Amino acid sequence: MKKLTGLFLLFFSVSAFAQQDPLFSQYMFNKLLLNPAYTGSREVLTVDLLDRYQWVGIDGAPRTFTVGAHMATRNKKVGLGVYAYRDAIGPMVNQGLMASYAYRLLMPGGSLSFGLQAGFKYFDFDWTQMNVEDPDYVFNPQDVQRFTPDANFGIYYQSRRYFAGLSSKQLFQNEYGKSYSGDKTTYTKLLRHFYAMGGAAFPIDDKIVFRPSMLVKFVKNAPIQLDVNASILFDNIFWVGASYRTEQAVVLLTEFRISKSVRVGYSYDIYFGPLLPYNKGSHEIRLGFDLDFMNERTLTPRFFF
Repeated sequence: MKKLTGLFLLFFSVSAFAQQDPLFSQYMFNKLLLNPAYTGSREVLTVDLLDRYQWVGIDGAPRTFTVGAHMATRNKKVGLGVYAYRDAIGPMVNQGLMASYAYRLLMPGGSLSFGLQAGFKYFDFDWTQMNVEDPDYVFNPQDVQRFTPDANFGIYYQSRRYFAGLSSKQLFQNEYGKSYSGDKTTYTKLLRHFYAMGGAAFPIDDKIVFRPSMLVKFVKNAPIQLDVNASILFDNIFWVGASYRTEQAVVLLTEFRISKSVRVGYSYDIYFGPLLPYNKGSHEIRLGFDLDFMNERTLTPRFFF
């Protein structure tokens, strides 16, 4: 019964509010997942791995894993990248592989990038994982597996102290799900998601930088989601901060630079809405690598990139 209740909550949140994209608390450290124009912005080869375990304590809760890599070419005007993900929610599994291309207009104080992602998604719904306390043999839907192409577009500006971006994901709005229950057929389409992000860095002294940022997410048939973050960077090595998300959640996050090329991050989400009594928060662990194998690039102080 616990699993059935958990799945009901999950289905309600996914279906009623049409949130089809995975949620990330550490978006500010890996914007490639939200905006293809970010591709190549760190100038070196950047590899990021992220594992998110959401709503701990609820059976069938979302579990998301992503791995991505991107870099700028020698002329620094073109960025290339790729990322893959697996997002599981109860019996529903979404997987995808996306290639990224970005063209950068280099300016004296920063750069303006235009990016495109293209690839495919695979959707799988296994009804056999549905545990019904009193089986109803009239309810006999078929499994759903479907490949579908997809594309994302974005614009991204960055300078040493500011960044801003706009992006849209799932441009094609393709059908990705069809199920049968008796004589009823149900179709599900991917909905376009729109993101706006921005942030700034304000040095307090030689070793401390205050960095606020914001992410706005909009998708049809769902309330606008706002994520406001305030972080402090110590000696360009250690980050600590907190976010407030309008779905009644507070996020505590940190990042530590182990070496010049290795970063590790962690965040913990605390929920204050209806899910509070049923879960123990959400954990997100991220591991990042910056590899300058060309030995040609010099990273400027990375206040937020």
